[in-house]
Amino acid sequence: MSELSITTTQNVNINFTTASVGERVLAYLLDVLIIFCYYGVVISLVFNVFDIEHFIGTDSASLMAVYGFISLPVAFYALFFENLMEGQTVGKKILKIKVIKIDGYQSSFADYIIRWLFRIIEVTPPFSFIGLIVMIVSNKTQRIGDMAAGTAVITLKNKININHTILTELKSDYVPTYPLVIKLTDNDVRIIKETYETAIKSADHEIIVKLVDKIELVTGIKSVSNTNMAFVSTIIKDYNYYTQNM
Repeated sequence: MSELSITTTQNVNINFTTASVGERVLAYLLDVLIIFCYYGVVISLVFNVFDIEHFIGTDSASLMAVYGFISLPVAFYALFFENLMEGQTVGKKILKIKVIKIDGYQSSFADYIIRWLFRIIEVTPPFSFIGLIVMIVSNKTQRIGDMAAGTAVITLKNKININHTILTELKSDYVPTYPLVIKLTDNDVRIIKETYETAIKSADHEIIVKLVDKIELVTGIKSVSNTNMAFVSTIIKDYNYYTQNM
């Protein structure tokens, strides 16, 4: 495993740990197991319950067409789930790993297509050894499809300190100021907090001003705080208050 450093659009560096080769292989094997279960259930339904051979006969071409139709979901399995679950198949979800862009943006459908196309030459048996070898020698545990799409697979099992999350300790008698803060998402507040803390350390007041402008634009909130730093701090505390008491 190695560290993957990503710079967000707010110029904040976030370090992720890439998924190990073992985690990626195990996730793949879990997906294969799901696919085998799918084949078992669907083929049993088609040939035993619905008795498809009664309608099409035993003509080899017709049977091949049926098997081809049954295999379509399998062929698009990885593409479908990675797009649906934002970088995760069922196997990846279980192993708590996911696909991300190495430039910090959310992977797009085009990225998933590129990764999926390369599966044919480096993941699908009997070529699976190609993807395995490439991941072993890659310093980011990438296969060829990842390199072509500009993606990497990271682990979500990092031990995160409270200071690296959106969490902020609040006094029991804390009274929130800005109800509209709930328009923000967890990811928004994480970026706000990281940017705020970085700006304070570097005494970068210009970044704080830009952060305030962005918060007001997104939420419609108008600051009533004495300073920009006090406003951002209140936004973070208010978001924690509302999300912890909803």
